Amino acid sequence: QVQLVESGGGLVQTGGSLRLSCKASGIIFSIYTIAWYRQSPGKEREWVARISTGGTAAYDDSVRGRFTISRDNPKNTAYLQMNSLKPEDTAVYYCNTNPFVRVGFWGQGTQVTVSS
Repeated sequence: QVQLVESGGGLVQTGGSLRLSCKASGIIFSIYTIAWYRQSPGKEREWVARISTGGTAAYDDSVRGRFTISRDNPKNTAYLQMNSLKPEDTAVYYCNTNPFVRVGFWGQGTQVTVSS
């Protein structure tokens, strides 16, 4: 059974930091490009960052320079280090594959709330 479990969210003040984790099971994690996505109330889910199998990272303009994506293949885990957080970063954060998401891989997500 495939599972991607996100964790590490919380409530922080503007300018604060959080580190999200995405733990995978039931898949050969190392063969997938993994991405972080987020969804705010009333908005569609959007792509935030991705990391290729070889470790090449890419970011949406809204987070570039503030967020860092990484992966640890032996631990089947991807991370998202979020610094200089802004209220507009408030969302539920999810991980999935990229560029094509797999519906069955969506987890519960982890809530990030940034207070002003």
